[in-house]
Amino acid sequence: MIYVHVPFCRSFCTYCDFYSERACPTQRWLDEVCAEARARKDEIAAAAAVDTLYFGGGTPSVLPLEFIGRIADACGGRSYREWTVEVNPDDITPEYAAGLRALGVNRVSMGVQSLDDGMLRWMNRRHDSDGARRAFRQLREAGFDNVSVDVIFGVDGMDSRMLEATVRGILDWRPEHISAYQLSVEEGSALGRMSREGRYSDLPDEECSAQYYLVCRLLAEAGYEHYEISNWALPGRRAVHNSAYWTRAPYVGLGPGAHSLGLMDSRPQTRTAQTPGQAAKTAETASDVTAAAAAPAGCRSAANRRSWNSEALSGWTVSREVLSEAEIREEQIMLGLRTEDGVRAELLQGSREGLVPAAVPGCLRIPEERWFVADDIISGLI
Repeated sequence: MIYVHVPFCRSFCTYCDFYSERACPTQRWLDEVCAEARARKDEIAAAAAVDTLYFGGGTPSVLPLEFIGRIADACGGRSYREWTVEVNPDDITPEYAAGLRALGVNRVSMGVQSLDDGMLRWMNRRHDSDGARRAFRQLREAGFDNVSVDVIFGVDGMDSRMLEATVRGILDWRPEHISAYQLSVEEGSALGRMSREGRYSDLPDEECSAQYYLVCRLLAEAGYEHYEISNWALPGRRAVHNSAYWTRAPYVGLGPGAHSLGLMDSRPQTRTAQTPGQAAKTAETASDVTAAAAAPAGCRSAANRRSWNSEALSGWTVSREVLSEAEIREEQIMLGLRTEDGVRAELLQGSREGLVPAAVPGCLRIPEERWFVADDIISGLI
């Protein structure tokens, strides 16, 4: 189970606080990620029970196809039970979609977020609704039969009618998987700044709850299984990679900003976090301007919100921690109770209020009608 963090974006979404750089993928970054994959081959082999490769970001679809193939080769090959690449609709062309399939990619996760053009502009997305529809059609024409689509709800200014139109529009496409996330205000995002300046207010909880359960109802009526708080799939099409995170399977994260969960004494209890070098956090310098000017066509919009130079993606620091038995138990509860499969009853101590039997023998779960307040329930159990 391998995750590759691609820290490049052509623009930044209003709500995003993930580590990314407004810069083009470079040969240096490619060489370093490939070298890291080869150096960690033993860790990759130890995490191979879940046979998946996932390119996340950032925006992985800004990568040239050659880069994607070379990274996969460095990880051990191009044949995986599930190989996912996250894409922005604006990056998809018939040639790029066909190229991904030719590499061996067999699953695409596309960030659509909304089919309302005004909302997409507010989010600072690069695509419009027609572009999202076109990109999905091109993925299908390229032979992709496993496509996931992301949607956002709980946005001030997005009413239930707008959300329902988006969900129904996406259901017309019949993707195999749908993820729906409530908007959160992250401190380092543009939205965080807007909130601090009084230019944005959270949508009230009762409205967010109503929108969440609207999504639940629409997807249930369409035949999707609600198998995790934010994820739905057609029967048999759950995300293999993401599902493994919720069971705490070991995984290897490559690149700056990536995390890993490794084995110790045959237990997944060693966590690794990779932090980008200090150069990625400095003020804009002359080298940033030089990097932007030297960027290939299509990336010259790199008038960076976050500064970048040739050192920013190299020399990242690695920190490790060994989780205690108590910390492992807490993670098992927190992650397991996000899913319909729940957690083993013996993990729970004291009150089990709010839980019901899961389909998995010996497990308890939070019922769907209380998933919106799952965090409150979980905090009372750990």
